Amino acid sequence: MIRLGLRLAVSGGREALLRLLVTAAAVAIGVGLLLTTLAAVNAVHAQNDRYAWFNTGFTADGRAAAGSPADREAAAGAGADGKAPMWWLTRRDTFQGREIGRVDVALTGTAAALAPGVDRMPADGEYYLSPALARLVDATPSEQLGDRFGGHRIGILGKDALPAPDSLVALVGRTPQALRELPDAALVDRIAATSPDRCDDCVVGIKSNGTALILTVATGALVFPVLILIGTATRLTATQRERRFAAMRLVGATPRQVSVVSAVEATAAAAVGMLLGFLPFLAVRGQVAGMSLTGDRFFTSDLTLTPPQVAAVALGVPLAAAAAARIALRRVRISPLGVSRRVTPKPPRPWRVLPLLAGLVELAAFLVWHPSSVEGQTRGYLSAFGLIMLGLVLSGPWLTGQVAALLARRTQRPATLLAVRRLADNPTAGFRAVSGLVLALLVMTATVGIITTMTAERGRPEGGRQYDNVLVNDLGGGYTPDGQVKSTGRPVPPELLDALLAVPGVRGVLPVHPIGKVVPIDAGGETEAAQTVDCRQLEAVQVFGHCAPGAATAYVAYVWAGFRDYSAVAWPAAPYTAEQAAALPVVKVVVGTDGSQAAVERARTMVDAAYPATRQALTLAEGMKLSGSELKGYQQLANVVILATFPIAGCSLAVSAAAALGERKRPFSLLRLTGVPLSMLRRVVLMESAVPLLAVSAVAIGVGLLAADLFLRSQLKYTLHALGAAYYLTVAAGLTAALAVIGATLPLLRRITGPETARNE
Repeated sequence: MIRLGLRLAVSGGREALLRLLVTAAAVAIGVGLLLTTLAAVNAVHAQNDRYAWFNTGFTADGRAAAGSPADREAAAGAGADGKAPMWWLTRRDTFQGREIGRVDVALTGTAAALAPGVDRMPADGEYYLSPALARLVDATPSEQLGDRFGGHRIGILGKDALPAPDSLVALVGRTPQALRELPDAALVDRIAATSPDRCDDCVVGIKSNGTALILTVATGALVFPVLILIGTATRLTATQRERRFAAMRLVGATPRQVSVVSAVEATAAAAVGMLLGFLPFLAVRGQVAGMSLTGDRFFTSDLTLTPPQVAAVALGVPLAAAAAARIALRRVRISPLGVSRRVTPKPPRPWRVLPLLAGLVELAAFLVWHPSSVEGQTRGYLSAFGLIMLGLVLSGPWLTGQVAALLARRTQRPATLLAVRRLADNPTAGFRAVSGLVLALLVMTATVGIITTMTAERGRPEGGRQYDNVLVNDLGGGYTPDGQVKSTGRPVPPELLDALLAVPGVRGVLPVHPIGKVVPIDAGGETEAAQTVDCRQLEAVQVFGHCAPGAATAYVAYVWAGFRDYSAVAWPAAPYTAEQAAALPVVKVVVGTDGSQAAVERARTMVDAAYPATRQALTLAEGMKLSGSELKGYQQLANVVILATFPIAGCSLAVSAAAALGERKRPFSLLRLTGVPLSMLRRVVLMESAVPLLAVSAVAIGVGLLAADLFLRSQLKYTLHALGAAYYLTVAAGLTAALAVIGATLPLLRRITGPETARNE
């Protein structure tokens, strides 16, 4: 029977060959997208693994000793594996809005642990740069960028040290005296090698919850439509095949033999499609490398597949096709007359709506009880959205039947009546053609709703050029509840002030001084302050307000992130003279510029050299961009989901529409022989697809918005915001394209509904 199945699949005539090719092509598209998704997930892990070494000094297992700097160095001696300890400080720098990962090291002996991508650690006055940063340094005046590293370049960092091809990374050698007194410097004797998603105390890279989010959303949103596409493709010309298999039953074939032949046919097409699916994966691999879910490009070599993944796809896709074929032939297995004795199938029951309602109820339950762990939240939301997607697919036929019955009672047009009567008789077949697109609309609506609301809630006011003009260096690390700053820098030397003010484009320099207590104030909606500034310097910066009339110094609240417009706020006077304030330590050095690249970068280089910090100076615009980097990753993820689900849904619709026409060519041929014009048959076909498409799409959009609102309320305490015009244009374009796909199949009616079709069958 296996040989017979292969023979029928390959040499069963033009129709069998066409079915094999179309099914294989559809499966290849789905498999290609599935392989690409799996490879992208692997790339996320590979990229994350290369962030590990940046966490040296943050993780407990890399620290060599505890206590004061001198005690730590003396006690450390020879570290693990005889390696001499070294001082280590991981910092974040910025140039023109681009982040630079900077690692400062100071060797205490000749045998030190090696960072990835280098053959020896840099000594004082030496540094390595990543290829992208080296090109940037070579193309930029040294006072704007190169002077930050000091000394001379001794090499280029290798790929093992770089998370992404465009990563800006510097490994800089310093003296132990320069690093040991910095608050965040650590004495280490080994390089961290644990991936951030498996590390509790890592601060650089993607944590486990971020990786889980990417895996959950990307896989869940793509695999379900891919399975629908594969199932749809394997049902091509199901009616003709059922008749043929029923004839085999009549001449003595057993149900098992028929099932074997059917499974072999479906498996052969799926196997060919599975093999062809590697071609689109290889073709788009390079392009996908430039579209990262993490905000950075991937190395092309990171987009690889593991042997278990290849084996799972190679076995799973043909098995899924065989299962779909077995389900499609359940009537033939019951009786050899199960096809020719066609009756109206039982109408779908209302219970099909229950999984959809259960998913929404589960989301609503999170408003009252919310899982505390990330794993619990991931499982809960994944199961809820999975139920919603499954429920929409299950309830689609019932909804289609209800809408068709309603239209049948109200329409007077022959084409509409023919279409809705058939939909009412078999709503499952009518909905099957549009199920992929409806599911894509649900995924897109929920995703866009969540992203739109998060963007609106976490957005920052538009400050125009002023947000590019102001540079802020943060030395404090925050305040304790009693107003004590966690760390400070020395008073600003007069020579640094003079050098900064001498830079063309610098308008003012504002040192911010801690006062060691919380002072109640009433200005700009702020109620307390723990810092003071010189009023003349505050006026020169021009962004954070001004002092009360006659004040030499003023209390200023924490306004340095630029979240609000404080330009009109008058800050209350403080009991310090300008000289007394200048002698205080500083927690921030704020520089006002004209926004030019030369002024901003020269000032940044000078301030960071005088006050090295874990987080180097940022303009207000750069700080806002950094605070929204997570949201940018979500937006990228949403774009990937939307761009992937719609092509899958379009392919499913095209295959379903073509299959539906092929299965009904005899009834249509008989209608044409009775005098029904071809134009009316085309309207019937269009209506049969348009009614379930538009009706269930409306439900999918409503459910998607409701699910997004419930998720936002339970997880983020946000209320769903109105979706933008881009969403509605995308929906309109998607539905129009779907109708165009259906319309593209209408010319087939003339060719497949001639008199010879009715005569030959």
